[in-house]
Amino acid sequence: MAVKLKIKKGDNVKIITGDDKGKTGKVLAVYPKTLKVVVEGCKIAKKAIKPSDKNPNGGFINKEMPMDISNVAKIQE
Repeated sequence: MAVKLKIKKGDNVKIITGDDKGKTGKVLAVYPKTLKVVVEGCKIAKKAIKPSDKNPNGGFINKEMPMDISNVAKIQE
């Protein structure tokens, strides 16, 4: 069973630990089963993509990856 979380999609949060410590951003997604969140502009990873109609040459894209919810703190507005 999933736990009720205090952080929701659309909230502004501050990163309190890790490589992006001190950055702030908006929550793009919340995964309650794994206790992870995706924050805009934080924990960027370079992902390889195959060629497709949208991107005929393939290549790399920068993508936000999920981080543990304990690494973020909600900012009061």
